[in-house]
Amino acid sequence: MKYRSGLLVGAAFLVGAMLQPAARFAEHQLGLPLGIPAAFASPGTPGQGTYRLLSLFGTVFERVRADYVVPVSDRKLMDNALNGMLTGLDPHSGYMDAKQYRDMQVQTQGQFGGLGLQVTEFQGLIKVISPIDGTPAAKAGIKPGDLIVAIDKKSVEGMSLNQAVSRMRGPPNSKIELLIKRPGVKAPIDLTLTREVIQVQAVHFKLFGDIGYIRLSAFTEQANPGVRHAIAALKREAHGKIRGYILDLRNNPGGLLDQAVAVANDFLNQGEIVSTRGRHPIDDERWDAKPGDLTAGAPLVVMVNAGSASASEIVTGALQDNRRAVVLGVRSFGKGSVQTIIPIPGHGALRLTTARYYTPSGRSIQDLGITPDILVHEQHNPAASFPALREGDLTHALHNPNGKGLPPLPPRSDLPAIAKTIPHVPPANWPAFDPAKPATDFQLQEALKVVNAMATQSAAAK
Repeated sequence: MKYRSGLLVGAAFLVGAMLQPAARFAEHQLGLPLGIPAAFASPGTPGQGTYRLLSLFGTVFERVRADYVVPVSDRKLMDNALNGMLTGLDPHSGYMDAKQYRDMQVQTQGQFGGLGLQVTEFQGLIKVISPIDGTPAAKAGIKPGDLIVAIDKKSVEGMSLNQAVSRMRGPPNSKIELLIKRPGVKAPIDLTLTREVIQVQAVHFKLFGDIGYIRLSAFTEQANPGVRHAIAALKREAHGKIRGYILDLRNNPGGLLDQAVAVANDFLNQGEIVSTRGRHPIDDERWDAKPGDLTAGAPLVVMVNAGSASASEIVTGALQDNRRAVVLGVRSFGKGSVQTIIPIPGHGALRLTTARYYTPSGRSIQDLGITPDILVHEQHNPAASFPALREGDLTHALHNPNGKGLPPLPPRSDLPAIAKTIPHVPPANWPAFDPAKPATDFQLQEALKVVNAMATQSAAAK
């Protein structure tokens, strides 16, 4: 039996945010008693081997309860057992207790307390995927690829990811000390941060001449309204004379599936956006675009990198497969699985991987990611930058159902001629990247060249 109560498309854990962002919350409850007999009161009763394994669990539970060095509550033992069962399946399944579930419901609204840091477990430590724009983590200079080795002088070794995330949460204005090991830097980095109530402003926008730039940092509930507002505001500022758009999804870890579908639909008039396929064909789903491209088909470049995950990959894959946009940057994260939230009345909720999602051409990007049409690195020497952490690096990551030999899309015939001249890396004397100075953002500057060339090509064809 499947309980499709919520589809999760976030890449990893967010410190002070949701354990995984959910696309929609429960429309129905689990509906099963928690007792063991009820679990088997259905066709397909398991054999005696299953009962023996359950007996083994009971034996271990009682032994720990009776003989562990200090008393442990039954609740803690059961929560640990449930979470261990689920986290052993893949990096994104897990058990949330009642507090964690409440936190997730609040945080998908785009406001939460904490550091604004996206992390995952990596070889027994906590590894940073990306800080969220404008948060304490970003202001402190934490970078993708950083390893968190201690929290408030306590080593993270032996901590579960849940435990580490809980330690990094706390009331606003409280201090927290993180010890960071940065690749390529010998000395550890000791940072003291102040927790904040973080309000994620999902959308920022700016006009570069007659090119509209839209930065989408997370797929919260404000994502699609923010994109629609940005398009309208840019049109007003440009007096309706916009030649093209850039949609920046770099370091966007994902979020709500319904928001991903809505954002993709903002730039499409027709065609499939995404489909999901699970264990049971009856639960397969597909989302299609509806007429109403808000940009009237204006040239579009989508920017991605290794921190672009899940919902970002849904949008990018939909726009790439439908030949609506040119994708520029580096290969994305590669999270192609869907998590369902299953509330358990009176307790917490399961976060269970129930399906894979597929781009319109039938590609599963699980463990592979989206390959850009135009490869552009952000640094002159990519090998010297922080190692890109991707889905396939995570413990128990699912493999791509098609293997590594995913058939490529047909070659694009609509790329402007300038695409062949775009350098893959910035020149050696390119200035250091400063978020406040767009001129230092090499990928953005190349994207502007491409979208301008696309606009010229489009105008010439009319």
